[in-house]
Amino acid sequence: MKNKILISVPHYEERCTEGVKILEDNNCELIITQNGRPYTFEELKEIIGDIDAVIAGVDTWDAAVFEHAKKLKGIARFGIGVDNFNLEDMKKYGIHASNTPGINRNSVAEHAVTLMLSVIRNVPQLNRTTREGAWARFITHELKGQTVGLLGFGGIARSVAEKLKPFGVEIIAFDTYPNYEEAERLGVTLCSMDDVIEKSDIISIHVPCTDETRGLINKDTISRMKDGVYLINTARGPIVREDDLYEALKSGKIAGHGTDVFEKEPVDLNHPLFSLDNYICTPHTAAESYENYALTGVATAKAVVAMLNGEAPEHQLV
Repeated sequence: MKNKILISVPHYEERCTEGVKILEDNNCELIITQNGRPYTFEELKEIIGDIDAVIAGVDTWDAAVFEHAKKLKGIARFGIGVDNFNLEDMKKYGIHASNTPGINRNSVAEHAVTLMLSVIRNVPQLNRTTREGAWARFITHELKGQTVGLLGFGGIARSVAEKLKPFGVEIIAFDTYPNYEEAERLGVTLCSMDDVIEKSDIISIHVPCTDETRGLINKDTISRMKDGVYLINTARGPIVREDDLYEALKSGKIAGHGTDVFEKEPVDLNHPLFSLDNYICTPHTAAESYENYALTGVATAKAVVAMLNGEAPEHQLV
């Protein structure tokens, strides 16, 4: 009998062909989402009882789901962030978990720099107004000479620093576990979180979403930022309190925000942020590159096969 693998990552069969082959060669039957969005609890409850392993996107995996998952041996996260995994619940139910750190760093870093340039240069609005027949010229500051502050200095942040070097910016960074060797290599000055908040012209967020970082960017931290600061978020939406962000964007305290993530996904289009021209957003697509899909597809397929065989997957979390 074949092992049934639920894949909640859209387009896995098209973009992860080598991963599909690994799974099929190891006696797996694939059930691949066609939703184009995360599964809801009600949807998972109906299908999870017959599933042996999961390759997961950003669906929520906790005790409520595991109560119905009598055959489930493990979940391989298609990406690095596991704030949608309740690891304690996984331990309780004897379900293994892994992620794929490092693979998506280049794609996400490219997207962070893209958002940075787009929000500073006001590209989306200029594109729109030009298409409407307006000649809405816009003046801005150049990147050269600006201070870019990185909140977090892991793999993605270091890749951002590498890409920004030719622009002639000064880069400062905070990390709970600072990598001094990499900072020296990249010409980055490591400093306190307060320094990043207070001294940066552009702040780019690269920390995980934890109890400590949830709501990190709020009315208080924003008040300590430079007037006219730019804020970029390719990490996790709940790190930024969107109501406080809206007030800061509306007043001009924050000159512009470029984000790939949201407090609630899919987004609530009624939120007033969507009425602002200086709010530029993309639908959690920073890691969406063919290269990342191919490599992560292989990594998650190998992790699932290991779990099914009773072996420890690479980057095991539980």
